[in-house]
Amino acid sequence: MEYSEIMVRYGELSTKGKNKKDFIKQLGQNVRKALSTFDSLEIRAQHDRLHVTLNGADSEAVMNRLKGVFGIENFSPSVKVDKDIDEIKATAIAMVKEVFKPGMTFKINTRRQDKEFEYDTYQMNGILGDAVLEGVPGLTVQMKHPDLELRVEVRMNGVFLSGETIHGAGGLPVGTGGKAVMMLSGGIDSPVASYYALRRGVKIDMVHFFSPPYTSEQALAKAKELTARLAGYSGGIQFIQVPFTKIQETIKEKVPEGYLMTVQRRLMLRLTAAIAEKRHAKGIFNGESLGQVASQTLESMAAINDVTSMPILRPLLSMDKTEIIKVAEDIDTYDLSILPYEDCCTIFTPPAPKTHPDLEKSRKYEGYIDVEGLMQEALDGITVTEIRPGDNYLNQNEDVFAELL
Repeated sequence: MEYSEIMVRYGELSTKGKNKKDFIKQLGQNVRKALSTFDSLEIRAQHDRLHVTLNGADSEAVMNRLKGVFGIENFSPSVKVDKDIDEIKATAIAMVKEVFKPGMTFKINTRRQDKEFEYDTYQMNGILGDAVLEGVPGLTVQMKHPDLELRVEVRMNGVFLSGETIHGAGGLPVGTGGKAVMMLSGGIDSPVASYYALRRGVKIDMVHFFSPPYTSEQALAKAKELTARLAGYSGGIQFIQVPFTKIQETIKEKVPEGYLMTVQRRLMLRLTAAIAEKRHAKGIFNGESLGQVASQTLESMAAINDVTSMPILRPLLSMDKTEIIKVAEDIDTYDLSILPYEDCCTIFTPPAPKTHPDLEKSRKYEGYIDVEGLMQEALDGITVTEIRPGDNYLNQNEDVFAELL
């Protein structure tokens, strides 16, 4: 079946009252970004539906991209025909035949925007139901929970028929929940936390700390590749690469071993907060899960959070590792996250880090280094990359990537 358009239905947006038009406008912008690689599309975000006119584009490829856009409850590929009852009946029969299996049940669900059309909703349901029953032997009508629901929309510009409803990503359109930054390490947890932030409509910029020569170019490419996969939910994400080598070397040289991790993470958070303020973000997300590692106890979080008053948001706080891995697999980040490239969080890790660091000692030991000078040098050296869905950063290492998986 050659489809004419994809009809998109909103989910949570229907509860937004007077703000609904702003949410729909944002969703329209996000869909345009997500589908920007398709040249021929026409996208119209209207009050009750969003319509993607294909104009010959590959419907499967378009629908695969739509599945990742937050704010979409479901969508249906549709065929447009003229307002000729014989043509409508023939198309309905062809659509049903394409998916028919013996014993299948169906119903016709007509909506009529064009009130001047010669047949009303009930008449259309009857006419098309009779035509399908006659044209596809073995079908039976079932009004509640049929195997197939053929939707028919009579609009001003034609009649649209759809026989399949595909679930979308749900949530809220990215950009309606404010702006934040995400501390992206490259492990399993932070991409999952990014997914949950995006799902609630938060626009995020990724902050990634890079420490050559202790971390490799492959580790940096992995973090960018993870960002590209997550960018499918928003149309694009800015990746902020922060040089962290000198800070880590200085901390290792001057701070007692048990507090290396605490002071290092205090500096990471200081830098992230400074970047967030500069970019007018209102919060910081990370992938911490309570009790998972030494730096993720309540005492450690308190000692690290001490450096900023900006909200620190932890979507994974109460999740266990098995739950997090399941989500990572579902959103297609797990295979990348487990690639054994070192990130800066794993280098210079002491054999016995403080799991319950003292706040005053944390402040004292941080005072052993030139915080302001080191921070300014790092901020002056940041690199920002705009990452789009489908961007590939590990392609030059495809053989290694395949071998590791």
